[in-house]
Amino acid sequence: MIRTFTTMLVGLLFVCFQSVGQNSITGRIMDGDTDEPLIGANIRLTETNQGTITAADGSFTLDNVADGTYKLLISYVGFKDQNINVTVNGGNQDIGTINLKESLFLSDQVVISGTRMAEKLTESPATIGVITSKQIDELPSFNPGELLARVKGVDFVRSGVVGTGVNIRGFNSNFNSKNLQVADGRLATLIATGLPLGPLNTQIKEDIERVEVILGPNSALYGPNAHNGLVHIISKDPRTSEGTTVAVNAGNQSMFSVRARHAQVVNEKFSFKLTAEHTQGEEFSFADSVYIDRDADGIKEGYEEFELDNDFAFNRVEGALYFSPNAESDIILSSGYSNSTYLAPTNVGRNQIKDWNIFFTHLRYTSENWFAQVYYTSSKTDSTYAIDERTKQYYRGIDSGMTPEEAGGAFSYGSGAIFQDDSKRVNSEVQYHNTFGDVEIVTGVQYQQDMADSNDTYLLDDSDDLNVYQMGWYGQVQYKFADTWKAVAAFRADNHEIYDFNFVPKFGLVKTVGNGAWRLTYGQGIAAPTILNMYGDLFSGLILGNAQGFTLTDGTTVEKQKVEKIQTFEIGYKGQVVPNRLFVDANAYYNMSKDFLSPVTVVGVATERGDVPMDQVQSGYGIYGGLVATYINFGKVNTYGADFGLSYYFNDNLSADLNYSYFNYSVDENDMENDFNGDGEVNDLDILVNSPKNKMSLGLNYSSDKWFGTIFMRWVQAYNYYSSYQIASETKPGWTYRGTPIVEDARSTDTWNYGPLGGFVNVDVGLGYNITDYMTLSGQVTNLFDSEIREFTASPFIGRLYSAELKFKF
Repeated sequence: MIRTFTTMLVGLLFVCFQSVGQNSITGRIMDGDTDEPLIGANIRLTETNQGTITAADGSFTLDNVADGTYKLLISYVGFKDQNINVTVNGGNQDIGTINLKESLFLSDQVVISGTRMAEKLTESPATIGVITSKQIDELPSFNPGELLARVKGVDFVRSGVVGTGVNIRGFNSNFNSKNLQVADGRLATLIATGLPLGPLNTQIKEDIERVEVILGPNSALYGPNAHNGLVHIISKDPRTSEGTTVAVNAGNQSMFSVRARHAQVVNEKFSFKLTAEHTQGEEFSFADSVYIDRDADGIKEGYEEFELDNDFAFNRVEGALYFSPNAESDIILSSGYSNSTYLAPTNVGRNQIKDWNIFFTHLRYTSENWFAQVYYTSSKTDSTYAIDERTKQYYRGIDSGMTPEEAGGAFSYGSGAIFQDDSKRVNSEVQYHNTFGDVEIVTGVQYQQDMADSNDTYLLDDSDDLNVYQMGWYGQVQYKFADTWKAVAAFRADNHEIYDFNFVPKFGLVKTVGNGAWRLTYGQGIAAPTILNMYGDLFSGLILGNAQGFTLTDGTTVEKQKVEKIQTFEIGYKGQVVPNRLFVDANAYYNMSKDFLSPVTVVGVATERGDVPMDQVQSGYGIYGGLVATYINFGKVNTYGADFGLSYYFNDNLSADLNYSYFNYSVDENDMENDFNGDGEVNDLDILVNSPKNKMSLGLNYSSDKWFGTIFMRWVQAYNYYSSYQIASETKPGWTYRGTPIVEDARSTDTWNYGPLGGFVNVDVGLGYNITDYMTLSGQVTNLFDSEIREFTASPFIGRLYSAELKFKF
């Protein structure tokens, strides 16, 4: 199957499509500011919907045009649309060179993530936030993830100097794989856990063109785990970003970063880019207490994490070669590598990430009607470990009479603290898209093979690699009618080796009104269990994956985990309320979720996993006697909320943004299917919403030829948070969590409960100056007033951060 699929892909890479016609329209589209050609700009005749895209030199030819007068619509991501009247009366009509101007207003933005086709932001049937190239370029930090805090509707969390991430519309955890991360159409997720690569990524800030964030399920087009949302990172094309950039950052926490990017157009056929980064520093001072039973009375005492290393370091390199066999197509070969060391919060304490390597090779083919890709991803680490478990094992050694040196050596990893990974993934995709009058279609097939290998450290893979296959077919039809209406229908059919067949539909209706549009959307999403959920083997088998189900000592069974499902209804409006001044983006949604993928939970003493006796599965059977913690499905919950955004442009240089979000849920407290912890009562400890009800942000932005700056304020309402061993909660009289009373600022079984997350106001300020056309100096202060901010369990309190950046562009 793999060989056939690969042969088909390679064959498609060399297919060229050319149209020949008597009448044609030709021209060239350029960046009005840099005088660089805009490759891939969309050209459309609005009366017929005939279209094409620009070539590497910005030129285009639109063939087979009947005589008549037309309106030519020219659009390009990040630039303002331009309409041109063209009359064709036999032969070729050359419109000459058209210069597009960069868009200042959100309503002019063109996005690709909502429907996998280029469309105006206002006309997309999805809620999409955009981090623009200008925002990224003017951020005085090595970490572009900080800008996710400014996207409407997301729950932004910062877990230290390095760690940044988002959750969308509830049900967060310290091991959240429900928000899909994609880079240039390539899955940017870990193979075994499904987690976004985050700090492990290979891209540098200077090579990111923009980031598109979709709120809500988008599984119909992007597959399982585009469940709550999607973060799509789109890199720069060397043909529109030629030159060399060198950036140096320095700040407190011993932070130092140097990055370089070079892009060059060799000729009309070939261009390339190269990037590199080295970043290092020190995490905020914080030791997560580890509670250990060390006496006969069973009293647990807190100890600091053993051999805690607060230093972090990242090394990244990437390269890409672009080849244009003709004016309508590109073949792009890219590859990247990263090596990362840092502290990462999990739901069982912190992991010490040590020399974790990510590598990918990505081959793409694009043309006016076809897209094909095949890529390979690998993940490797030999010495990453769980600090919590290593600390406990160290003191077990001390209590058995070992010296500190003996207990802290190989023995300290003996109970399963070590995590090794040598996993690989192969993906491929073929997509066809075209326009037939008022109808636009997209259809494609995807294939994925995950080959997980933990060297028998955290997966049940002692005999061989774990190979999991899945195939997906997706399609979309978009129909424009009555000039101002657009209807969208999409679907995805997935066949998973373990979870069989799933069908996911999506429907949308968009009504354009002046400079904006109303939209009504219905969508479904699924979250498939990860390889860790299916085949996990943590801490000598205390935590086991649930791909086959369990039989307990009393004869009852625990069903194998299945996919989580969500249905969403959404209504929204995006557009200019005051032309070129006030932009509004508002939406309200209602979700119906069922069969939640649970966090780790103790299910009891098992006699069998599937049909295999427990003493043959659980390596620590002599210790645990079949006691198992695993992952299950449970419950049915309805969630609802609204996101509201205002952007006001005082002039071309000064703008202000106001974002507000509300989120809540309802659950049938009499339905014991919702009683996750089995205590006979349905409450917050079962539903694990883990999101604030209210959050708001306000930003003031200035950008001119010389100066740029921002003032950004964010408020997050306090909220309780529960994720496996981790807890952050107010005191709940009479409530217990894992057998311990819930008391704020007190021990909670294995961890310490510091109290609710959120409940803070954070202010960031940044300022920059373009000294010359080639040199820029900028700086920022994050958490200006040094507020006590804790946004994630198993992570430190975030203090004030300083960062200065010196950037050279040649």
